[in-house]
Amino acid sequence: MVNFTILAGGYDVFVASYLFNSDASTLSFLNKYTTGSNPSWLTLHPTNNSILYATNENSVGAVQSFTVTPDGVVSSAIDTAPTGGDSPAFAVALSTGQVVGMNYGSGNGVILPTTSTPLDFDTSSPVITFPPPAGGVSHPHMALEYGREILVPDLGADTIWRLVEDGSPGAWKIAGSIGQPTGSGPRHIAVHDDLLYTLHELSSTLTIQAIPVLGTSNTSALLANVSIIPPDPPAGASYGAGELLMPAPNEAFPTRYIYASNRNIGTTDERGDSIAVYEYTGGKLNLIAQVYTGLDQVRGMEFGGENSEYLVASGVVGEGGVAVFERTEGGKNLVEVARNTDVLTRTSFVWV
Repeated sequence: MVNFTILAGGYDVFVASYLFNSDASTLSFLNKYTTGSNPSWLTLHPTNNSILYATNENSVGAVQSFTVTPDGVVSSAIDTAPTGGDSPAFAVALSTGQVVGMNYGSGNGVILPTTSTPLDFDTSSPVITFPPPAGGVSHPHMALEYGREILVPDLGADTIWRLVEDGSPGAWKIAGSIGQPTGSGPRHIAVHDDLLYTLHELSSTLTIQAIPVLGTSNTSALLANVSIIPPDPPAGASYGAGELLMPAPNEAFPTRYIYASNRNIGTTDERGDSIAVYEYTGGKLNLIAQVYTGLDQVRGMEFGGENSEYLVASGVVGEGGVAVFERTEGGKNLVEVARNTDVLTRTSFVWV
């Protein structure tokens, strides 16, 4: 396959579309499609790539549904549903047909069933409120489907909440938690072989824990704990970890590597922020590479291609635009193959 269509959300009032030609190594800006304000996170329906969901990361938060064609034409919003809180920074469509919106600013979230079609939301679902830490505020930042559970990293409470369905679709309750290091700020997570990989924003660390059987324990010892900060930051740099991706191995890339983005919110590094590449082997997280991207504060990045051989990324600030990298050396390294600066900043991506 030569041509790939990519959609990109951001802090604006549109979703941008791009065409990546892998043979020519070009990334062409196609169009802007109007949405509600601040469609900062995009997610596709799990079995139907013609259905797109986007957050509206505002003080009165919402999620919206759209149709999208294979060549990246996005419809006007089909439906809009409130998330019941402030600043939904993340949304995901579940295998059950429900759509999750997590409100970073108000410590709550909603899990919305869809009705006769995946484009229409049932807004009767109760809002899920997460207990705030003593003297602090809950900041749920993501949701990950794990068996019959939904795992929610809470940056403010330093915990991973474990939700289970409570009767009818859309009704969920907190059934447990997995504690995280104090002050670490868990942001994004991934799971493999019942091991929980957590990227912590405030401490810029990557940790691994075994996931306890639900109902047995709210604690789990750290099996690995490493800093993802590059070794030679400029004076005045200040880091907050961003995105965590762990693509499944395949014939082209048989080794499972972990990719974690750095976000330097201090003095800018002329090389841009780095993506740290790790491998978990022999009970240790081993740093494979720090790849500098020419992007500032990489919040969103996503793998695509027939073998997840390409990674698209952008910064939330700066003028780096959108860049596509190719995995090389079996996934140990990333090499930039294309860049477009028609839109300077983006925050999330989907490959259509």
